[in-house]
Amino acid sequence: MRKPAGAIAKASNSEAASRSMRTNLPDFSARGRARVVAVTVVGTVGCVAAALFVDSFTFLAEDAAARDHAILVDVLLPIALAAPLLAFLMSKLRELAIAHYDLSIIASTDSLTAVLNKGAFRMLVDAYLSKVAEQNDPCQGALLVVDVDHFKTINDRFGHEQGDTALQLVARSIQSALRGADIVGRIGGEEFGVFLVASSAVEAGSVAERIRGAIRGAEFRPRGNRNEPLSVSVGGASFHSAVTFDELFHLADQRLYDAKRRGRNRVAMAAIEPKAA
Repeated sequence: MRKPAGAIAKASNSEAASRSMRTNLPDFSARGRARVVAVTVVGTVGCVAAALFVDSFTFLAEDAAARDHAILVDVLLPIALAAPLLAFLMSKLRELAIAHYDLSIIASTDSLTAVLNKGAFRMLVDAYLSKVAEQNDPCQGALLVVDVDHFKTINDRFGHEQGDTALQLVARSIQSALRGADIVGRIGGEEFGVFLVASSAVEAGSVAERIRGAIRGAEFRPRGNRNEPLSVSVGGASFHSAVTFDELFHLADQRLYDAKRRGRNRVAMAAIEPKAA
């Protein structure tokens, strides 16, 4: 299985690319170098200003040479002492922030496929649904459950290492079919969850078909040149009123088994009806 560092690298690279596309401004976050530079400069200037202010009360009593010498000391001494100390402290704080971020990636990412793990996926979906329910605003969306067809056969025929490769290929194919705000996680051995934010039932069905088609069209070559097509069954539940994760998952899971019973490599969708007032 892929080490967590791979997941960290993918997440970090993805975030960096996204941030670069959004803006060219310096990164002043806790993990940004710009913050280290800014705090070092501002802090040093502040130390210089403080030293000049304290000594300013004695400037009038000194001759020009002594005053110039005092000013020079008040400027150079903080620069020599405060700047390196602040730079060192801020660099250490930045390293801690990066380490904390990397740990959060490990805690929330499936190490094999580099998508969210089950706990993180459910936490994000639950948070979104709770926020929508609290605001009492019109809402819509969908949950898809994507299951790899005949995955045990893949492991038995080609070995578990190639089974892992197949799961990685499925995860990438799902991600390629999604919109920017959508969420994907690995919620079981060969099962993935996809949450479609603000998606209508028709849009959800289209995305589900796009996922199915992307995986069917992906090239899986466990034995060299011969392609072994993969397929998935997709069960989906759409909503347009306040709903819980468990309600969505229960209906999506039912539709998934419908898709399996109807021959696999297909999509089955249903909508949750609004609760009576």
